[in-house]
Amino acid sequence: MTRRYWGFVVVFCGLLVTTRPALAHHSLNSEFQMGKPTELKGILAKVEWDNPHVFWYLDVKDASGNAARWSVEGLPPSYLHRSGVSRTDMLALVGKEVTIHGRLAKDGSKLMFGLDFVLPDGRVIPVGPKAGDDNP
Repeated sequence: MTRRYWGFVVVFCGLLVTTRPALAHHSLNSEFQMGKPTELKGILAKVEWDNPHVFWYLDVKDASGNAARWSVEGLPPSYLHRSGVSRTDMLALVGKEVTIHGRLAKDGSKLMFGLDFVLPDGRVIPVGPKAGDDNP
């Protein structure tokens, strides 16, 4: 076998090893319980409007009244912007009580993938994929 052949084999195997994690990262089903709708209600503490995904941090009280910080992952800023959601809109909600519908992380951590925000006045702000579109 030639050096060129083995070089090709090494490069090919390297591509196989690196491609699988990249594909898994972009599958919501691999990280979140997409079939189990969940609702969190709490005070929006922080917004990180950055690529590749927007994150919101929500202080949620448990049954004992103790607050726990939850991370809510969303879609990229560009996707949200095309849907009519701006950074300014989200920052205006910091310190306010919101309800977020989404899907919990499979690993049991305090992480959720957000689908929409429900404001105290009843308005709904979509921040995730539409029903049936779990891999935008």
